[in-house]
Amino acid sequence: MIACYTNRLSARPGERVDLHATNDLAGECSVEVERIGAEIELVHQFDITVADHPTPSDADMNGCGWPAAGDFIIGKDWKSGYYRIRMTNADKKSTTHFVCVLPEKPGKNEIAIILATNTYHAYNYWGGANAYSHVTKLMKGQASFEDAMAQAIGTLSAERPFPDLIIAAPDDAPRLINDRKRGFKEQPWASDMNWMIKHHASPYDGSAGFVNKWEHRFAEWAEKNGIELDYYTDYDLDAKDDILQAYKCALFVGHSEYWSGKERDQVEKYVDAGGNIAILSGNTCFWKVRWENDGKTMVNHKWRGHTAEPEASKDDATHLWSHESVGRPEAELTGLSFVFAGYHRLGMCVSRGAAGYTIYRDNHWTLEGTDLFYGDVLGGEVPLIGYESDGCRFHFDEDELPVPIPMVGVPENLEIIGIAPCAFGEDPDSGYAPIIPPEQLDVIANVIYGDDSPAAQKKVLRGHAILASFKRGKGEVFNTGTTEWAHGLAAGDPFIDRITKNVLNRFTGKTGRAV
Repeated sequence: MIACYTNRLSARPGERVDLHATNDLAGECSVEVERIGAEIELVHQFDITVADHPTPSDADMNGCGWPAAGDFIIGKDWKSGYYRIRMTNADKKSTTHFVCVLPEKPGKNEIAIILATNTYHAYNYWGGANAYSHVTKLMKGQASFEDAMAQAIGTLSAERPFPDLIIAAPDDAPRLINDRKRGFKEQPWASDMNWMIKHHASPYDGSAGFVNKWEHRFAEWAEKNGIELDYYTDYDLDAKDDILQAYKCALFVGHSEYWSGKERDQVEKYVDAGGNIAILSGNTCFWKVRWENDGKTMVNHKWRGHTAEPEASKDDATHLWSHESVGRPEAELTGLSFVFAGYHRLGMCVSRGAAGYTIYRDNHWTLEGTDLFYGDVLGGEVPLIGYESDGCRFHFDEDELPVPIPMVGVPENLEIIGIAPCAFGEDPDSGYAPIIPPEQLDVIANVIYGDDSPAAQKKVLRGHAILASFKRGKGEVFNTGTTEWAHGLAAGDPFIDRITKNVLNRFTGKTGRAV
């Protein structure tokens, strides 16, 4: 085995990064550090000697405890971005990790992108388990899916490597969406099952990580369009206050599912004071987490939050942001919530859906110059709606336009641009075996309706993804409501491209000029 991790996931130019590693050959390894964006740029190369170290049985919760095998200094000329660390031993076996290079000081550029590293940690099952299940036992056939899910852990160590398919997905890694509609009486499926079998992929590998996933696709698009970004991790917003105040716009891309209390406090303060956030993400800010041990431990009890730590205050509790034990629905900040939407074109979740937004409010500022009109479908060819989506309840006004129903934090002034049907889960009465992991429908029904009856749970299964914006305080929020927006940019869709540029122009004060 060869594996490595760093003592920190982000660092500024001039700061040192320690590399903790094990190598069963117990000898010299070469290390390459590359910036990953529109191009791959090798910035540093060095050799270290790495011994063979055992992996503790509780590494998933308490870390590996390997000594530092070497270190490197972030170069003064290294641009802010995602940097891959590749370590290779004498047998040519490699492992990868990463570090986010921060700007030398906040505000070097106008736009900050916050990498969804809390989500990376939640899905990380290196050493056994993650926040969802005991993945190793599941993949080895040592536990059923139900039993493996019961062995999910609520304390996750950052002092361990990541599985390769999370942190180093190959170029041909499939998206988490069915790229075509289900045929007549065809058995449902999810993603590319043949690829997953070939690569021994777990159900969790595609849901987090940078390389060849959402944030990477966005970074490529931004750099090709001359858009400079300053990079941060979720934990940076937890560890230091007021980072965002130096920026005109902050971005959350892909799958920004897990937020700490301090991170959310900072983002809300930023927007209320006049900052703008563009959420090009789905399932955003769904789970509340807590960082301990100077960023070495992420506490994330999920559904068990109120029972695992019954005495925890609302500031410390970990659960759904919308759960009564926390009491801060994410839609107060994001405008939308996963509880009102769910999945599209996965398994039996809207398996023959259009995979795009039907446009209703075609005079909205985001659509200027897009040539989109009432009833048009945005992104169906991409496909744009898939995997996880956020939405709200709504009704149609006297002008036959959708307007929000202000509940569970959804703001009354939300402007709904487009909608697409979603399903929070698969209907058990469909006649087809479910594929999507079951959620706690009783908990969600209670959050939405204050009622966990079977009828309320059934109602939870029906929802809509929403494309929307709204003003909060002195700032503004744009939300795509889908994890897949960056893939629309990667596909070269001219409508999605123009909408994104409209948003960034407005949010950086460049309205009327092309980005």
